[in-house]
Amino acid sequence: MTFTEFSNPIFEQAIADYHVADCVDTPIQNPYPVKSIEYYLYLKNWIDTVQWHFEDIIRDPQINPVEALTLKRRIDKSNQDRTDLVELIDSYFLDRYKDIKPLVGATINTESPAWAIDRLSILALKIYHMRQETERMETTVEHRNACQKKLDVLLEQQKDLSEAIDQLIADIEEGRKYMKVYKQMKMYNDPSLNPVLYGSK
Repeated sequence: MTFTEFSNPIFEQAIADYHVADCVDTPIQNPYPVKSIEYYLYLKNWIDTVQWHFEDIIRDPQINPVEALTLKRRIDKSNQDRTDLVELIDSYFLDRYKDIKPLVGATINTESPAWAIDRLSILALKIYHMRQETERMETTVEHRNACQKKLDVLLEQQKDLSEAIDQLIADIEEGRKYMKVYKQMKMYNDPSLNPVLYGSK
């Protein structure tokens, strides 16, 4: 089983579990052992799923401005949690392949495995919600047909991205590529780096 054959069903499980209650305040019930890679993949997609719905809510034109600001703070925290978790998943790959000696001429990829998996997690959400649109019977046939075409593209993209991720991991395993992870170093959350924050002291 490839890594994406292993991870895609976990993403789908997290999405399905979230939509039982379909509420951003639903406590997560992660079914996997703590600190296992399955646990982190489920948590990663749960964060993505909650944030997907945060982004829907904040676009409500009737939203109360005070509530919108509170929600913006939650989105900021969610983004930071997402980044931290991606870096943690990359640590899993770094540890897993720490004894692999790169071949002469080995190259580095444009992104690490975990950041590619981040895109795969979000793609699973796009597929779920676009499929919902194809089944929404109160819409027009034209709307459903247009959404079906988009869903077909998303499914093709999922297949291509899954194959690319599995190829990257195989290349790392065989020494044809090597990992080099850069921390995101986001400045706007750091009170010592954001001039609005350190200027307010």
